[in-house]
Amino acid sequence: ANGLSDEVCVVKTGCFGLCALGPIMIVYPEGTFYSMVQEEDIPEIVTEHLLKGNVVKHLLYEETVKADKIIPLNETNFYKKQHRVALRNCGVINPENIEEYIAMDGYAALGKVLTEMTPEEVIKVVTDSGLRGRGGGGFPTGRKWSLCAPNKAPQKYVVCNADEGDPGAFMDRSVLEGDPHSVIEAMAIAGYAIGATQGYVYVRAEYPIAVKRLQIAIDQAREYGLLGKNIFDSGFDFDLHIRLGAGAFVCGEETALMTSIEGNRGEPRPRPPYPAVKGLYESPTVENNVETFANIPQIILKGADWFASMGTERSKGTKVFALGGKIKHTGLVEIP
Repeated sequence: ANGLSDEVCVVKTGCFGLCALGPIMIVYPEGTFYSMVQEEDIPEIVTEHLLKGNVVKHLLYEETVKADKIIPLNETNFYKKQHRVALRNCGVINPENIEEYIAMDGYAALGKVLTEMTPEEVIKVVTDSGLRGRGGGGFPTGRKWSLCAPNKAPQKYVVCNADEGDPGAFMDRSVLEGDPHSVIEAMAIAGYAIGATQGYVYVRAEYPIAVKRLQIAIDQAREYGLLGKNIFDSGFDFDLHIRLGAGAFVCGEETALMTSIEGNRGEPRPRPPYPAVKGLYESPTVENNVETFANIPQIILKGADWFASMGTERSKGTKVFALGGKIKHTGLVEIP
């Protein structure tokens, strides 16, 4: 409005993590951080800040007011101690625009894998990084992939477990809503590593925004040739589909989840045989959780040593936690 359309661009993003203070609005380039913004506050922000360049003090984030200078979001107390890998793009990019993901090195890891690395090398990097399953099981991701890779079959599968059923948990939801392409890219990398051409994301139907944004992302990736046939002219084919969970908590267990994708009642199966040998449709399958996948592209680009330098002796990297209850700042944090 008012001739500002060329100068001002409004970008919808995913969750910033600081849920206690939402809705959040940040004005760039200086990074002015407004918290708890209501619809009725918008005219004031537009007329005062965007048109006249005056910061609207009473809407500012408390730390900025105390410091009497603009503190960028990543330098606030809530973010300073964090190290964002899985959530690196959440709140930063528009999840419904593939070009914004590509601008943040998106799909560079897939390109590197398909043009410069063998499947064995990919598995070695993931193994050496020390990444373990972020869904709670903590199984070494590289080991899971290496158990599946040698098994011969006409069809293999990559499955993403996005059936986050724990009360008060919204880590996977935030990744899918804020950075869906990171999961798509990682699943394609996993497909190449184990020799699978088909993937499924099993996401709970109670996450409608996550489902919508994931579908938009899958469609855009197909349009750009990043899913489908002959990706990066490498001869590698990979495609993805979404399956919706109907609210059964047990379907978060990997074998029950696969049974549910097959159209049956989601009940766990005895193991062995493990999914790496006999998983979805009785074919070799790798299943990882959303947050586990979200780390993969960065591990490929920055190397195993970079990832292994964070975290503890037995659990490398970072972990996303959902903080709820009677605390000052509820929300999502990612720490080593």
